[in-house]
Amino acid sequence: MGLWTTKPLSVLMQEAGGDGEHTLKRSLTAMNLTLLGIGAIIGAGIFVLTGTAAAQHAGPAIVISFLIAGLGCAFAGLCYAEFASMIPIAGSAYTYGYATLGELLAWIIGWDLILEYLFAASTVAVGWSGYFTQMLRDIGIDLPTALTTAPFTLEGTHTIVRTGSIINLPAVLLVLVMTTLLVVGIKESAKLNNLIVYVKVGIVLLVIGFGFFYVDAANWSPFIPEQLTDETGKLLNGKFGWSGIFAGAGVIFFAYIGFDAVSTAAQEAKNPQRDLPIGILASLAVCTLLYILMALVMTGMVPYPQLDVAEPVYVALDAAGPSLAWLKYLTNIGAIAGLASVVLVMLMGQPRIFYAMSRDGLLPPMFGKVHPKYKTPWLATIITGVAASFFAGLFPIGILGHLVSIGTLFAFMIVCAGILVLRYKRPELERPFRTPLVPFVPLGGIIVCGYLMYSLPPDTWLRLAVWMALGLAIYFLYGRRHSKLAQPGS
Repeated sequence: MGLWTTKPLSVLMQEAGGDGEHTLKRSLTAMNLTLLGIGAIIGAGIFVLTGTAAAQHAGPAIVISFLIAGLGCAFAGLCYAEFASMIPIAGSAYTYGYATLGELLAWIIGWDLILEYLFAASTVAVGWSGYFTQMLRDIGIDLPTALTTAPFTLEGTHTIVRTGSIINLPAVLLVLVMTTLLVVGIKESAKLNNLIVYVKVGIVLLVIGFGFFYVDAANWSPFIPEQLTDETGKLLNGKFGWSGIFAGAGVIFFAYIGFDAVSTAAQEAKNPQRDLPIGILASLAVCTLLYILMALVMTGMVPYPQLDVAEPVYVALDAAGPSLAWLKYLTNIGAIAGLASVVLVMLMGQPRIFYAMSRDGLLPPMFGKVHPKYKTPWLATIITGVAASFFAGLFPIGILGHLVSIGTLFAFMIVCAGILVLRYKRPELERPFRTPLVPFVPLGGIIVCGYLMYSLPPDTWLRLAVWMALGLAIYFLYGRRHSKLAQPGS
Protein backbone atom coordinates (compact mmCIF):
# COMPACT_ATOMS: atom_id res chain seq x y z
CA MET A 1 0.00 0.00 0.00
CA GLY A 2 1.34 3.43 -0.93
CA LEU A 3 1.21 6.59 1.14
CA TRP A 4 -1.36 8.07 -1.24
CA THR A 5 -3.74 5.11 -1.24
CA THR A 6 -7.29 6.25 -0.65
CA LYS A 7 -9.97 4.53 1.36
CA PRO A 8 -12.77 3.32 -0.95
CA LEU A 9 -16.03 5.17 -0.57
CA SER A 10 -17.88 1.84 -0.57
CA VAL A 11 -16.04 0.87 2.61
CA LEU A 12 -16.82 4.22 4.20
CA MET A 13 -20.52 3.92 3.40
CA GLN A 14 -20.57 0.38 4.77
CA GLU A 15 -19.10 1.70 8.03
CA ALA A 16 -21.65 4.50 8.10
CA GLY A 17 -24.51 2.02 7.96
CA GLY A 18 -23.08 -0.57 10.31
CA ASP A 19 -24.16 -1.50 13.78
CA GLY A 20 -22.78 -3.38 16.73
CA GLU A 21 -20.61 -2.65 19.75
CA HIS A 22 -18.37 -0.18 17.94
CA THR A 23 -21.23 1.88 16.52
CA LEU A 24 -22.16 5.32 17.78
CA LYS A 25 -25.76 6.15 18.64
CA ARG A 26 -27.70 8.19 16.06
CA SER A 27 -29.73 10.74 18.03
CA LEU A 28 -28.98 14.23 16.62
CA THR A 29 -31.44 16.23 14.53
CA ALA A 30 -30.79 19.13 12.13
CA MET A 31 -31.64 21.55 14.94
CA ASN A 32 -29.19 19.77 17.30
CA LEU A 33 -26.44 20.02 14.68
CA THR A 34 -27.15 23.69 13.96
CA LEU A 35 -27.02 24.52 17.64
CA LEU A 36 -23.80 22.50 18.03
CA GLY A 37 -22.28 24.68 15.32
CA ILE A 38 -23.50 27.90 16.95
CA GLY A 39 -22.29 26.61 20.31
CA ALA A 40 -18.80 26.07 18.88
CA ILE A 41 -18.58 29.36 16.98
CA ILE A 42 -20.04 31.96 19.36
CA GLY A 43 -17.68 32.38 22.26
CA ALA A 44 -14.89 34.78 23.01
CA GLY A 45 -14.99 36.08 19.43
CA ILE A 46 -18.23 38.01 19.71
CA PHE A 47 -17.33 39.37 23.15
CA VAL A 48 -13.66 40.26 22.55
CA LEU A 49 -12.38 40.11 18.96
CA THR A 50 -14.97 42.49 17.53
CA GLY A 51 -13.72 45.39 19.62
CA THR A 52 -10.03 44.62 19.16
CA ALA A 53 -10.27 44.30 15.39
CA ALA A 54 -12.31 47.50 15.09
CA ALA A 55 -9.94 49.56 17.24
CA GLN A 56 -6.70 48.28 15.77
CA HIS A 57 -7.49 47.57 12.14
CA ALA A 58 -10.80 48.44 10.49
CA GLY A 59 -12.77 50.96 12.55
CA PRO A 60 -16.55 50.81 11.91
CA ALA A 61 -15.74 49.00 8.66
CA ILE A 62 -15.18 45.90 10.80
CA VAL A 63 -18.64 45.05 9.46
CA ILE A 64 -17.06 44.55 6.02
CA SER A 65 -14.31 42.47 7.66
CA PHE A 66 -16.96 40.14 9.03
CA LEU A 67 -18.48 39.79 5.58
CA ILE A 68 -15.08 38.90 4.08
CA ALA A 69 -14.24 36.42 6.84
CA GLY A 70 -17.73 34.94 6.63
CA LEU A 71 -17.30 34.52 2.86
CA GLY A 72 -14.04 32.64 3.38
CA CYS A 73 -15.70 30.36 5.91
CA ALA A 74 -18.68 29.91 3.59
CA PHE A 75 -16.35 28.58 0.86
CA ALA A 76 -14.99 25.96 3.25
CA GLY A 77 -18.44 25.33 4.74
CA LEU A 78 -19.98 24.57 1.33
CA CYS A 79 -17.20 22.05 0.66
CA TYR A 80 -17.66 20.51 4.11
CA ALA A 81 -21.40 20.22 3.41
CA GLU A 82 -20.87 18.21 0.21
CA PHE A 83 -18.48 15.81 1.90
CA ALA A 84 -20.70 15.47 4.96
CA SER A 85 -23.68 14.50 2.81
CA MET A 86 -21.60 11.99 0.81
CA ILE A 87 -19.59 10.47 3.67
CA PRO A 88 -21.78 10.71 6.79
CA ILE A 89 -19.41 9.13 9.29
CA ALA A 90 -17.27 10.35 12.16
CA GLY A 91 -13.91 11.92 11.38
CA SER A 92 -14.70 15.20 9.62
CA ALA A 93 -11.86 16.44 7.38
CA TYR A 94 -9.73 13.42 8.30
CA THR A 95 -12.24 11.03 6.73
CA TYR A 96 -12.75 13.26 3.69
CA GLY A 97 -8.99 13.41 3.12
CA TYR A 98 -8.71 9.61 3.45
CA ALA A 99 -11.32 9.16 0.73
CA THR A 100 -9.79 11.60 -1.73
CA LEU A 101 -6.13 12.39 -1.08
CA GLY A 102 -4.68 9.29 0.56
CA GLU A 103 -3.68 7.95 3.96
CA LEU A 104 -0.67 10.18 4.62
CA LEU A 105 -2.55 13.42 4.08
CA ALA A 106 -5.47 12.02 6.06
CA TRP A 107 -3.13 11.43 8.98
CA ILE A 108 -1.72 14.95 8.69
CA ILE A 109 -5.25 16.39 8.75
CA GLY A 110 -6.20 14.28 11.78
CA TRP A 111 -3.07 15.39 13.58
CA ASP A 112 -3.89 19.02 12.70
CA LEU A 113 -7.40 18.64 14.07
CA ILE A 114 -5.94 17.64 17.42
CA LEU A 115 -4.49 21.15 17.53
CA GLU A 116 -7.89 22.67 16.83
CA TYR A 117 -10.04 20.68 19.22
CA LEU A 118 -7.78 19.70 22.11
CA PHE A 119 -5.88 22.94 22.58
CA ALA A 120 -8.84 25.12 21.69
CA ALA A 121 -10.79 23.47 24.50
CA SER A 122 -7.91 24.18 26.91
CA THR A 123 -7.54 27.78 25.79
CA VAL A 124 -11.25 28.57 26.00
CA ALA A 125 -11.47 26.91 29.43
CA VAL A 126 -8.87 29.37 30.70
CA GLY A 127 -10.90 32.25 29.25
CA TRP A 128 -14.02 30.88 30.92
CA SER A 129 -12.17 30.73 34.24
CA GLY A 130 -11.35 34.43 33.97
CA TYR A 131 -14.98 35.42 33.35
CA PHE A 132 -16.23 33.05 36.06
CA THR A 133 -13.88 34.33 38.75
CA GLN A 134 -14.74 37.91 37.82
CA MET A 135 -18.46 37.16 38.18
CA LEU A 136 -17.84 35.65 41.61
CA ARG A 137 -15.77 38.69 42.54
CA ASP A 138 -18.66 40.97 41.55
CA ILE A 139 -20.92 39.25 44.08
CA GLY A 140 -18.34 39.35 46.86
CA ILE A 141 -16.67 35.93 46.43
CA ASP A 142 -12.94 36.35 45.88
CA LEU A 143 -11.20 33.10 45.03
CA PRO A 144 -7.44 32.92 45.79
CA THR A 145 -5.21 33.75 42.84
CA ALA A 146 -3.14 30.63 43.51
CA LEU A 147 -6.15 28.50 42.54
CA THR A 148 -7.41 30.54 39.57
CA THR A 149 -4.29 31.11 37.45
CA ALA A 150 -1.70 28.81 35.89
CA PRO A 151 1.57 28.14 37.77
CA PHE A 152 3.56 28.99 34.64
CA THR A 153 3.49 31.83 32.13
CA LEU A 154 5.48 32.89 29.11
CA GLU A 155 8.04 35.66 29.25
CA GLY A 156 8.44 36.81 25.69
CA THR A 157 7.77 33.94 23.28
CA HIS A 158 10.09 31.21 24.54
CA THR A 159 10.87 31.53 28.27
CA ILE A 160 8.55 29.78 30.73
CA VAL A 161 8.59 31.28 34.22
CA ARG A 162 6.73 30.43 37.44
CA THR A 163 3.90 32.66 38.62
CA GLY A 164 3.64 31.42 42.19
CA SER A 165 0.18 29.98 41.58
CA ILE A 166 -0.74 26.32 42.04
CA ILE A 167 -3.40 25.52 39.44
CA ASN A 168 -6.22 27.11 37.44
CA LEU A 169 -8.84 25.07 39.26
CA PRO A 170 -12.03 26.51 37.64
CA ALA A 171 -10.68 25.71 34.17
CA VAL A 172 -9.82 22.15 35.21
CA LEU A 173 -13.23 21.57 36.81
CA LEU A 174 -15.09 22.90 33.76
CA VAL A 175 -13.23 20.53 31.43
CA LEU A 176 -13.82 17.54 33.71
CA VAL A 177 -17.55 18.29 34.08
CA MET A 178 -17.97 18.61 30.31
CA THR A 179 -15.96 15.41 29.78
CA THR A 180 -18.22 13.50 32.16
CA LEU A 181 -21.28 14.77 30.36
CA LEU A 182 -19.89 13.68 26.99
CA VAL A 183 -19.16 10.19 28.30
CA VAL A 184 -22.73 9.82 29.56
CA GLY A 185 -24.23 10.62 26.19
CA ILE A 186 -24.17 12.78 23.07
CA LYS A 187 -27.93 13.38 23.27
CA GLU A 188 -27.66 14.66 26.83
CA SER A 189 -24.65 16.79 25.87
CA ALA A 190 -26.57 18.22 22.93
CA LYS A 191 -29.49 19.11 25.22
CA LEU A 192 -27.18 21.07 27.54
CA ASN A 193 -25.53 22.75 24.56
CA ASN A 194 -28.96 23.68 23.18
CA LEU A 195 -29.85 25.33 26.49
CA ILE A 196 -26.56 27.24 26.65
CA VAL A 197 -26.89 28.39 23.03
CA TYR A 198 -30.40 29.72 23.67
CA VAL A 199 -29.08 31.65 26.70
CA LYS A 200 -26.09 33.25 25.00
CA VAL A 201 -27.87 34.01 21.72
CA GLY A 202 -30.72 35.52 23.72
CA ILE A 203 -28.30 37.79 25.59
CA VAL A 204 -26.54 38.77 22.35
CA LEU A 205 -29.93 39.70 20.87
CA LEU A 206 -30.71 41.78 23.98
CA VAL A 207 -27.43 43.68 23.54
CA ILE A 208 -28.18 44.24 19.86
CA GLY A 209 -31.83 45.18 20.43
CA PHE A 210 -31.36 47.60 23.34
CA GLY A 211 -28.01 48.85 22.06
CA PHE A 212 -29.52 50.14 18.80
CA PHE A 213 -31.46 52.73 20.84
CA TYR A 214 -28.15 54.21 22.04
CA VAL A 215 -26.36 54.26 18.68
CA ASP A 216 -24.89 57.60 17.64
CA ALA A 217 -24.50 57.59 13.85
CA ALA A 218 -21.61 60.05 14.21
CA ASN A 219 -19.49 57.19 15.58
CA TRP A 220 -19.75 55.50 12.18
CA SER A 221 -18.10 58.44 10.43
CA PRO A 222 -15.72 57.94 8.78
CA PHE A 223 -16.93 54.40 8.15
CA ILE A 224 -13.54 53.45 6.69
CA PRO A 225 -10.88 55.49 8.59
CA GLU A 226 -7.89 56.70 6.60
CA GLN A 227 -4.86 54.46 6.56
CA LEU A 228 -2.33 55.53 9.19
CA THR A 229 1.30 56.42 8.48
CA ASP A 230 4.50 56.20 10.49
CA GLU A 231 6.75 59.11 11.40
CA THR A 232 8.31 59.02 7.92
CA GLY A 233 4.97 59.19 6.14
CA LYS A 234 5.00 55.53 5.08
CA LEU A 235 1.60 53.86 5.08
CA LEU A 236 1.10 51.33 7.88
CA ASN A 237 -0.27 48.11 6.45
CA GLY A 238 -3.33 46.83 8.26
CA LYS A 239 -4.01 50.06 10.14
CA PHE A 240 -7.35 51.24 8.71
CA GLY A 241 -8.21 51.80 5.06
CA TRP A 242 -8.89 48.72 2.96
CA SER A 243 -5.69 47.07 4.18
CA GLY A 244 -7.10 47.38 7.69
CA ILE A 245 -10.38 45.82 6.60
CA PHE A 246 -8.55 42.76 5.27
CA ALA A 247 -6.30 42.63 8.34
CA GLY A 248 -9.42 42.77 10.49
CA ALA A 249 -10.87 39.89 8.47
CA GLY A 250 -7.75 37.87 9.24
CA VAL A 251 -8.15 38.51 12.98
CA ILE A 252 -11.86 37.78 13.21
CA PHE A 253 -11.70 34.77 10.87
CA PHE A 254 -10.77 32.76 13.90
CA ALA A 255 -13.99 33.78 15.60
CA TYR A 256 -15.69 31.46 13.10
CA ILE A 257 -13.61 28.40 13.91
CA GLY A 258 -15.85 25.62 15.15
CA PHE A 259 -18.49 25.05 12.47
CA ASP A 260 -16.49 22.08 11.23
CA ALA A 261 -17.17 20.36 14.57
CA VAL A 262 -20.68 19.65 13.21
CA SER A 263 -19.22 17.18 10.73
CA THR A 264 -17.46 15.23 13.51
CA ALA A 265 -20.91 14.19 14.75
CA ALA A 266 -21.92 12.73 11.36
CA GLN A 267 -22.21 9.20 12.67
CA GLU A 268 -24.54 10.35 15.43
CA ALA A 269 -26.95 12.24 13.17
CA LYS A 270 -30.37 10.73 12.47
CA ASN A 271 -30.43 11.80 8.82
CA PRO A 272 -26.84 12.88 8.04
CA GLN A 273 -27.23 13.35 4.27
CA ARG A 274 -29.90 15.99 4.81
CA ASP A 275 -29.12 17.35 8.26
CA LEU A 276 -25.33 17.82 8.17
CA PRO A 277 -25.34 20.44 5.37
CA ILE A 278 -28.18 22.21 7.18
CA GLY A 279 -26.24 22.21 10.46
CA ILE A 280 -23.00 23.49 8.90
CA LEU A 281 -24.45 26.23 6.70
CA ALA A 282 -27.22 27.37 9.06
CA SER A 283 -24.82 27.80 11.98
CA LEU A 284 -22.45 29.81 9.78
CA ALA A 285 -25.28 32.03 8.51
CA VAL A 286 -26.71 32.71 12.00
CA CYS A 287 -23.31 33.52 13.50
CA THR A 288 -22.29 35.80 10.61
CA LEU A 289 -25.52 37.80 11.01
CA LEU A 290 -25.06 38.10 14.78
CA TYR A 291 -21.42 39.15 14.37
CA ILE A 292 -22.33 41.89 11.87
CA LEU A 293 -25.19 43.26 13.99
CA MET A 294 -23.04 43.23 17.14
CA ALA A 295 -20.26 45.06 15.29
CA LEU A 296 -22.70 47.72 14.08
CA VAL A 297 -24.09 48.28 17.58
CA MET A 298 -20.74 48.38 19.38
CA THR A 299 -19.08 50.80 16.94
CA GLY A 300 -22.24 52.92 16.94
CA MET A 301 -22.51 53.17 20.74
CA VAL A 302 -18.92 54.36 21.34
CA PRO A 303 -16.05 55.67 19.19
CA TYR A 304 -14.14 52.64 17.89
CA PRO A 305 -10.75 53.54 19.54
CA GLN A 306 -12.38 52.94 22.93
CA LEU A 307 -13.10 49.30 22.08
CA ASP A 308 -9.47 48.14 22.33
CA VAL A 309 -10.06 46.35 25.66
CA ALA A 310 -10.65 42.80 26.88
CA GLU A 311 -14.37 43.48 27.42
CA PRO A 312 -15.53 45.83 24.64
CA VAL A 313 -19.20 44.96 25.16
CA TYR A 314 -18.93 46.32 28.71
CA VAL A 315 -17.42 49.54 27.39
CA ALA A 316 -20.26 49.95 24.89
CA LEU A 317 -22.91 49.30 27.56
CA ASP A 318 -21.18 51.69 29.99
CA ALA A 319 -21.55 54.43 27.41
CA ALA A 320 -25.32 54.05 27.64
CA GLY A 321 -25.24 54.97 31.32
CA PRO A 322 -27.19 53.46 34.23
CA SER A 323 -30.16 52.54 32.06
CA LEU A 324 -28.31 49.49 30.67
CA ALA A 325 -26.37 48.56 33.82
CA TRP A 326 -28.57 45.47 34.22
CA LEU A 327 -27.48 44.24 30.82
CA LYS A 328 -23.80 44.23 31.80
CA TYR A 329 -24.43 41.45 34.31
CA LEU A 330 -26.40 39.46 31.78
CA THR A 331 -23.58 39.93 29.27
CA ASN A 332 -21.16 38.38 31.74
CA ILE A 333 -23.51 35.39 32.03
CA GLY A 334 -23.68 35.22 28.23
CA ALA A 335 -19.88 35.20 27.97
CA ILE A 336 -19.60 32.43 30.59
CA ALA A 337 -22.29 30.37 28.88
CA GLY A 338 -20.79 30.99 25.45
CA LEU A 339 -17.32 29.88 26.44
CA ALA A 340 -18.67 26.81 28.28
CA SER A 341 -20.51 25.61 25.17
CA VAL A 342 -17.36 26.08 23.06
CA VAL A 343 -15.45 23.85 25.48
CA LEU A 344 -18.24 21.26 25.29
CA VAL A 345 -18.25 21.10 21.49
CA MET A 346 -14.45 21.10 21.17
CA LEU A 347 -14.23 18.22 23.65
CA MET A 348 -16.92 16.42 21.65
CA GLY A 349 -15.05 16.80 18.36
CA GLN A 350 -11.62 15.48 19.32
CA PRO A 351 -12.63 11.99 20.57
CA ARG A 352 -14.55 11.42 17.34
CA ILE A 353 -11.39 12.13 15.34
CA PHE A 354 -9.55 9.63 17.54
CA TYR A 355 -12.43 7.17 17.06
CA ALA A 356 -12.19 7.42 13.27
CA MET A 357 -8.38 7.09 13.22
CA SER A 358 -8.50 4.10 15.57
CA ARG A 359 -11.18 2.44 13.42
CA ASP A 360 -8.75 2.69 10.50
CA GLY A 361 -5.91 1.17 12.56
CA LEU A 362 -3.82 4.37 12.62
CA LEU A 363 -4.18 4.69 16.39
CA PRO A 364 -4.40 1.95 19.05
CA PRO A 365 -7.77 0.16 19.45
CA MET A 366 -8.46 1.76 22.83
CA PHE A 367 -9.25 5.07 21.09
CA GLY A 368 -12.10 3.36 19.27
CA LYS A 369 -13.80 1.77 22.28
CA VAL A 370 -17.51 2.59 22.49
CA HIS A 371 -19.29 2.47 25.85
CA PRO A 372 -21.71 -0.52 25.88
CA LYS A 373 -24.46 1.51 27.59
CA TYR A 374 -23.98 5.12 26.49
CA LYS A 375 -22.72 4.39 22.94
CA THR A 376 -20.06 7.08 23.13
CA PRO A 377 -16.28 6.86 22.50
CA TRP A 378 -15.78 6.97 26.24
CA LEU A 379 -12.10 6.14 26.59
CA ALA A 380 -11.03 8.64 23.90
CA THR A 381 -13.29 11.22 25.55
CA ILE A 382 -11.66 10.66 28.95
CA ILE A 383 -8.14 10.82 27.48
CA THR A 384 -9.03 14.06 25.69
CA GLY A 385 -10.60 15.55 28.82
CA VAL A 386 -7.64 14.66 31.05
CA ALA A 387 -5.17 16.12 28.52
CA ALA A 388 -7.23 19.30 28.05
CA SER A 389 -7.61 19.81 31.81
CA PHE A 390 -3.85 19.29 32.23
CA PHE A 391 -2.97 22.06 29.78
CA ALA A 392 -5.78 24.34 31.01
CA GLY A 393 -4.76 24.02 34.62
CA LEU A 394 -0.98 24.16 34.48
CA PHE A 395 0.51 25.64 31.36
CA PRO A 396 0.66 28.91 29.44
CA ILE A 397 -1.52 28.13 26.47
CA GLY A 398 -2.01 31.56 24.91
CA ILE A 399 0.79 30.77 22.49
CA LEU A 400 -1.25 27.82 21.21
CA GLY A 401 -3.91 30.13 19.72
CA HIS A 402 -1.99 30.58 16.48
CA LEU A 403 -1.32 26.83 16.35
CA VAL A 404 -5.05 26.18 16.63
CA SER A 405 -5.62 28.55 13.75
CA ILE A 406 -2.94 27.26 11.42
CA GLY A 407 -4.01 23.65 11.95
CA THR A 408 -7.64 24.52 11.26
CA LEU A 409 -6.86 26.57 8.16
CA PHE A 410 -4.77 23.75 6.72
CA ALA A 411 -7.63 21.31 7.28
CA PHE A 412 -9.99 23.73 5.52
CA MET A 413 -7.64 23.89 2.52
CA ILE A 414 -7.47 20.10 2.29
CA VAL A 415 -11.26 19.79 2.34
CA CYS A 416 -11.60 22.35 -0.46
CA ALA A 417 -8.92 20.57 -2.49
CA GLY A 418 -10.65 17.24 -1.86
CA ILE A 419 -13.84 18.50 -3.52
CA LEU A 420 -11.87 19.36 -6.68
CA VAL A 421 -10.15 15.97 -6.68
CA LEU A 422 -13.35 13.98 -6.18
CA ARG A 423 -15.34 15.96 -8.76
CA TYR A 424 -12.60 15.09 -11.29
CA LYS A 425 -11.97 11.46 -10.29
CA ARG A 426 -15.50 10.37 -9.27
CA PRO A 427 -18.05 12.62 -11.00
CA GLU A 428 -20.68 9.82 -10.98
CA LEU A 429 -21.01 9.62 -7.20
CA GLU A 430 -24.32 10.54 -5.61
CA ARG A 431 -24.09 13.92 -3.92
CA PRO A 432 -27.16 14.76 -1.79
CA PHE A 433 -25.66 18.24 -1.43
CA ARG A 434 -23.48 19.72 -4.19
CA THR A 435 -21.04 22.56 -3.63
CA PRO A 436 -22.13 25.31 -6.06
CA LEU A 437 -19.90 27.08 -8.58
CA VAL A 438 -17.16 24.44 -8.68
CA PRO A 439 -14.20 25.06 -9.14
CA PHE A 440 -14.55 28.71 -8.03
CA VAL A 441 -15.86 28.05 -4.49
CA PRO A 442 -13.20 25.43 -3.57
CA LEU A 443 -10.45 27.56 -5.13
CA GLY A 444 -11.75 30.58 -3.23
CA GLY A 445 -11.53 28.60 0.01
CA ILE A 446 -7.97 27.48 -0.76
CA ILE A 447 -6.85 31.02 -1.59
CA VAL A 448 -8.44 32.66 1.47
CA CYS A 449 -7.23 30.02 3.93
CA GLY A 450 -3.79 29.87 2.34
CA TYR A 451 -3.40 33.65 2.57
CA LEU A 452 -4.40 33.66 6.22
CA MET A 453 -1.91 30.86 6.94
CA TYR A 454 0.77 32.89 5.18
CA SER A 455 -0.03 35.91 7.37
CA LEU A 456 0.70 34.02 10.60
CA PRO A 457 4.07 34.71 12.26
CA PRO A 458 7.17 32.58 11.55
CA ASP A 459 7.23 31.20 15.11
CA THR A 460 3.85 29.62 14.47
CA TRP A 461 5.13 27.83 11.38
CA LEU A 462 8.14 26.58 13.36
CA ARG A 463 5.93 25.16 16.11
CA LEU A 464 3.68 23.60 13.50
CA ALA A 465 6.73 21.96 11.93
CA VAL A 466 7.73 20.47 15.30
CA TRP A 467 4.17 19.27 15.94
CA MET A 468 3.95 17.70 12.47
CA ALA A 469 7.34 16.01 12.89
CA LEU A 470 6.04 14.35 16.07
CA GLY A 471 2.86 13.30 14.26
CA LEU A 472 4.74 11.83 11.31
CA ALA A 473 6.98 9.87 13.68
CA ILE A 474 3.89 8.30 15.29
CA TYR A 475 2.43 7.53 11.87
CA PHE A 476 5.51 5.75 10.52
CA LEU A 477 6.26 3.93 13.77
CA TYR A 478 2.69 2.79 14.47
CA GLY A 479 -0.03 3.95 12.06
CA ARG A 480 1.48 2.73 8.80
CA ARG A 481 2.26 -0.68 10.30
CA HIS A 482 -1.24 -1.18 11.70
CA SER A 483 -3.29 0.47 8.97
CA LYS A 484 -6.30 -1.69 8.12
CA LEU A 485 -6.13 -0.43 4.56
CA ALA A 486 -2.68 -2.02 4.27
CA GLN A 487 -3.81 -5.42 5.56
CA PRO A 488 -4.07 -8.28 3.05
CA GLY A 489 -7.54 -8.53 1.60
CA SER A 490 -8.38 -4.87 2.25
